[in-house]
Amino acid sequence: MPATVLGEFFGTVILLLLGNGVVANVLLTDAKGHGSGWIVITAGWAFAVMSGGMVAVALGAPGELNPAVSLANVVTGVYPLATGLAHVGAQMLGGIVGATLVWLHYLPHWARTGDAELIRACYCNTPAVRSTGPNLVAEIIGTAVLVIVAGAIGAEGVLGASPATNLGSFLVGCLVWGIGLSLGGPTGYAINPARDLGPRIAHALLPVANKGTSDWGYAWIPVVGPIVGATLAALLWKSLTT
Repeated sequence: MPATVLGEFFGTVILLLLGNGVVANVLLTDAKGHGSGWIVITAGWAFAVMSGGMVAVALGAPGELNPAVSLANVVTGVYPLATGLAHVGAQMLGGIVGATLVWLHYLPHWARTGDAELIRACYCNTPAVRSTGPNLVAEIIGTAVLVIVAGAIGAEGVLGASPATNLGSFLVGCLVWGIGLSLGGPTGYAINPARDLGPRIAHALLPVANKGTSDWGYAWIPVVGPIVGATLAALLWKSLTT
């Protein structure tokens, strides 16, 4: 198995374990962090992105952890389609495994939590106001911001003017924190198909106590929106920097 594929898999496992883990800590009944709110969730996701990125890079991967970013890199010629698809497969599998570990970690709490909506929220996204067009646009915008600012973090000018050379994963984590705080209100800022679809599959398959449906009618939005947003943003960024 190529190092990049292995790194993307393990990095995404860590991403989802810590990311969905903080959601479970805040939402599940009798968890120590129960009711601690949006700031805790967005901060936890920021640290999850930082940690997963560092693991992936340490194992020789680019640390994308996001099928939308991998496919955008194929479109912009960063690497061939076969590499992109291998990364996507590793990330999706990592999302399923990471969500499964969250289920195991919080095993007694699912039965204590009677609200199936809260249980599903520990795995995947649900919009605050269900409206297909605006929900899709929100995911496109959030992912576009992710790709453009991540591109800026890795840009030569930024690398030469700051310690960004050694802080890439940390700075991308901060970026995701900012996206969550500023743009996460409408849809919960999936901005990553592996973050939503992988755990949604796990939710459907696992014997989670008190779970309801996996809301498959909404599931395409956190997949299509990020792919469109990442691709458009990558093409725009490439046109601005070449």
